[in-house]
Amino acid sequence: MPHSAPARLTLTPTNTLKRGLITLSVTLLGSCAPSVPPEQDALDTVVRISRADYENRLAGFWLGQSIANWTGLVTEMDKIGGDGEHGKFYTRADWGQADQPAIWGEGKPSDLSPVIEWVIRPCGEMWGADDDTDLEYMYQHLLRNHPTGLLSPADIRSGWLTHIYSDAETPFIDRTGEPENYLWVSNQRAFDLMQTGMLPPATSAPEHNPHFEMIDAQLSTEIFGLYAPHRPELALQLAHLPIRTTARQNAAMAAEFYVIMHALAISVDKHRSRKQQILWLAAQARTHLANDSYLAGMYDYVERAYLRGVPWEQVRNGIYQRYQVEQADGYDISSRNLYCNGCFAAGINFAASLISLFYGEGDYQRTVKLAVLMGWDADNPAATWGGLLGFMYGNKALRAEFDQCLSNQFHIHRTRRGFDNNGVDTFTNMAQVGANIVETVFKQHSNGTVEGDSWSYTSSPNRSIGRSKPDQP
Repeated sequence: MPHSAPARLTLTPTNTLKRGLITLSVTLLGSCAPSVPPEQDALDTVVRISRADYENRLAGFWLGQSIANWTGLVTEMDKIGGDGEHGKFYTRADWGQADQPAIWGEGKPSDLSPVIEWVIRPCGEMWGADDDTDLEYMYQHLLRNHPTGLLSPADIRSGWLTHIYSDAETPFIDRTGEPENYLWVSNQRAFDLMQTGMLPPATSAPEHNPHFEMIDAQLSTEIFGLYAPHRPELALQLAHLPIRTTARQNAAMAAEFYVIMHALAISVDKHRSRKQQILWLAAQARTHLANDSYLAGMYDYVERAYLRGVPWEQVRNGIYQRYQVEQADGYDISSRNLYCNGCFAAGINFAASLISLFYGEGDYQRTVKLAVLMGWDADNPAATWGGLLGFMYGNKALRAEFDQCLSNQFHIHRTRRGFDNNGVDTFTNMAQVGANIVETVFKQHSNGTVEGDSWSYTSSPNRSIGRSKPDQP
């Protein structure tokens, strides 16, 4: 995947919501139009979205996330840095080659695929739920009949206890014969605390949950951005408590970064290339990162290298050296002597995700391939960008990327319990449920109206994402 340094875009972090994100002066039906010029900033404007188009995009989100998730599981935890084979990172030449064992693989490659290649569920089969999709599915289920679109602490606790197995109840076992409920690190600790009666956000408080800096919130809350199209500041409100069910500080901020990108995914200028759209989205989300956070340091390091045309493998190796060895920008995970050197941590996986985002340049297949080869918890960044780009492509266009019939069915009971139809659903139905939630959010929080196939609301030019703080509760 050769790369040459692009010219710096005119769309920079200074082009924030005040300049054409929320202040859209034209009707948005099917896709988004260019930003209004700065002199129109003072005007309230009407935003309209086609429900049919949005449902197509939501189905693309679920499909794109599932393809990327299952493909990424092949290389999950194969390469984490350090000594030995697990420290020899993959390169672009490894796509299509033999999969290497994960850190827990007992010397065996993935049972999903003997080679690093797409893992596809064709028509007639079902996509299984995984931790990259099942909590988002659960949150959507909790919101489907919710009158406000804002989940309460009791809503979240009830949903977790209803739909997630405890170790004592689960019918699943892991490769070692132990009970398996498909929760790990911070998610598992939060669930344990809920079983004692504790409510979010106390379940992520550092004094209760020592795993609050792990990756979990990054992979379970992106969907809240899609419930507030064009409205990242509203999306952050919807996602605030779900994120803080398991995350605090930099881990919470990383999850918010992804939420912002998903909320603005429909706001991109359709006249620009996919690469320009992705760089613009990333720049907008960057404005939310506290400049003194290690997340900001990671973002700036990757962006500078990308713009200079440094090969992605070299950037990835630099991320390992800079953050896991040298512990730059206050990233001190390595000093804590955690299992696998904190390979599940939000920070290192956030940095890895940025490399695939920039160098993938908005191309679905290239971005997911890069994420799969990047190392660490590879399926998580792959699923995040697979979902985002699946939304931007839309279901129909994404399916056209693959020369076969792709399944439309999803099985939530692979990991969770208590859902209708024995846990069998379709991306089409899931998209319709998501669209209904968007309508609720429009009516409750945007003074919006629903007219046939069109959603509309009047937007103010003075909304802003706002800068976060690394110690935000």
